[in-house]
Amino acid sequence: MSIHPVLLLAVLLPAVLYAHPDHKLRHWEQASPDPDRIILTWTGDPSTTQAVSWRTDTSIKEAEAEIALALPKARFDEGAKSVKARTEKLELSDPAKVVVHYHSVEFTGLEPDTLYAYRVGNGNRKSEWIQFRTAKAKPEPFSFLYFGDAQNSVLSYWSRIIRAAYKKAPHAAFSIHAGDLVNSAHKDREWAEWFKAGGWIHSSVPSIPVSGNHEYAGLKIDGKDKGNQLSIQWRSQFALPVADVPDSLAETVYTLDYQGLRVIALNSNREVEAQAKWLETVLAKNPCKWTVVTMHHPMFSSGSGRDNAKNRKVLKPVIDKYQVDLLLQGHDHTYALGHTPLRMADTKSNQIKSLYVNSVSGPKMYQFRKDGWNSYKPEGVLLDRKAVNTPFFQVIDVDGEWLTYRAFMANGELYDAVKLRKLPNGSKELHPWKDDLGKER
Repeated sequence: MSIHPVLLLAVLLPAVLYAHPDHKLRHWEQASPDPDRIILTWTGDPSTTQAVSWRTDTSIKEAEAEIALALPKARFDEGAKSVKARTEKLELSDPAKVVVHYHSVEFTGLEPDTLYAYRVGNGNRKSEWIQFRTAKAKPEPFSFLYFGDAQNSVLSYWSRIIRAAYKKAPHAAFSIHAGDLVNSAHKDREWAEWFKAGGWIHSSVPSIPVSGNHEYAGLKIDGKDKGNQLSIQWRSQFALPVADVPDSLAETVYTLDYQGLRVIALNSNREVEAQAKWLETVLAKNPCKWTVVTMHHPMFSSGSGRDNAKNRKVLKPVIDKYQVDLLLQGHDHTYALGHTPLRMADTKSNQIKSLYVNSVSGPKMYQFRKDGWNSYKPEGVLLDRKAVNTPFFQVIDVDGEWLTYRAFMANGELYDAVKLRKLPNGSKELHPWKDDLGKER
């Protein structure tokens, strides 16, 4: 029996190119009394709160975080305040059975648009001082980063992507990770690679993580099969908002408002009907000018032999109804940018409903669908740009009536860019991006 080359590629790559040979834990994979895997997220208002999580071994039973205004004087920390951390135990089984402690703190009562310094730990086992800035209390221009699947050989390959992204946009307000951050949900050594690849970027630029299909895997606890479960590390290492959704979706479905932009994270793996109802309520009472929905499985697949018809049937009517501005997705290990015109009968008009992006930031690559997005045209979408065998990072600028989308390659060169203009009546125009010399992209 012959095997299609693309299918053969999909079978061989994870087993050969991206395999993790058995090895003893390296020092940076092992928990110690010193805090590691420090990461900023949010559970509340980004203008007045900031959440931070980190890991230690079990010798640290109590921990704290200190915070101070990041003043320019040498001993800015003289007025630091201490906040006791919430500590929880997590038992790991891969590659060896070991118990670690995760700690988390939410700083509250912060001043908007203010630079703070913080550190975490216990006693003389504290991290360095790290800085972050709170969001402004009202809509103001800002930029953020977006990454498709990192997933495979994350330390070897994805590290250059996230570092290139930070170099391109060092003042980015946050990073969206659109699922499949790792390949094997419960394997701690893979999470170790993800945290090491991002390093101090994770601890100074807040993350908005989305759960992909590889964040789910079969799980056994005390010999009992628990079925396909969310990564055991997820809720311990990411402090995320609690939304009015079923418990099974907790901290994988949520929303955050940042300076006039509403970011909505969906879990495209399961229970999309419940999410559609929640999404309707979140979009119906949306005070923000701009809206981004991020989820892992694309509404319009770009990978060969892939489709997500159920998600499209259930979620797209809500997205169309409220004309969500931008959808950031992953999963298909290709690049696609397209849009839904206001009227398919008038495809030359720049009036649009939504802009759709599928992207990948790691080394695993698939072939593009043979027909592009032609089979999706009856559902009202047009493909504008595509790419294969190329990892990307995206920088998205929000500035008043304009939202600018740019896709960069690992060498920092621009590959694709467009601009959305939001008119006073809420309608949108799609414009080509022009560089400083007026050249269209």
